[in-house]
Amino acid sequence: FNWCQDRQITFTRARPGNKNDGCHVEQKNWSVVRILVGYYRYDTASELLLLNEIWQLQSKLTNYFYPQQKLVSKVRRGAKITKKHDKATTPFHRAIDHPTMTVERIVSLTRAHSLINPAATQRQVQALTAQLFTLAIAKAGPTAQPQVNKRARLREATTTPTRAS
Repeated sequence: FNWCQDRQITFTRARPGNKNDGCHVEQKNWSVVRILVGYYRYDTASELLLLNEIWQLQSKLTNYFYPQQKLVSKVRRGAKITKKHDKATTPFHRAIDHPTMTVERIVSLTRAHSLINPAATQRQVQALTAQLFTLAIAKAGPTAQPQVNKRARLREATTTPTRAS
């Protein structure tokens, strides 16, 4: 915090009064992270290397090619909540359309955008994800099948009779 204050950096993305708040980052955990790499535990160096490669490639796809909607307003009337979203567009186009964006930065972003092949990048991400799953499954070992309770048949009691019955 002192490092940021020395450089006159303010925290604007956290909610006031909430320590260690990452609400704007955590909202993408399901839509990007969990869908891509699942819920396995990745704790080895080789898995970390694969994850870093996946994030580097996936960030290009997410920021340059996947459109997203931003929440503009949320109004509560009684029990009903009405949400209004803006037009879906990519973060790349949002950045270019921003009034404070310099021409040099727009040119560099456009150049980076033109160099990305989304189909090839997606294939690379899928191949790396398959390698990651192979490592995670091999490390975990075989798991026992969960015990499934039998379903009650028609006119079969699901509870055991008590002494009073």
